[in-house]
Amino acid sequence: MILSDLRDYIKVQRKVALIDLINHFHMDADAIRGMLGKWINKGKIKKIPLETSCGTSCCKCDPALTEIYEWVDNA
Repeated sequence: MILSDLRDYIKVQRKVALIDLINHFHMDADAIRGMLGKWINKGKIKKIPLETSCGTSCCKCDPALTEIYEWVDNA
């Protein structure tokens, strides 16, 4: 996968969870995060902060399930 593949996928999906990117591209989470960082630095993608929790205090949620990324339109 190259950066433009990641960009195009997120652009079409608008919002996507990290786990979906892992499954779609068959890549490690850290590798995808590194590529996402390039687009975040360019202001094209933003990480959406998790606003709600599952209601428990165990902190055992897989970060890949709770990391959401969104395409940013800079018209």
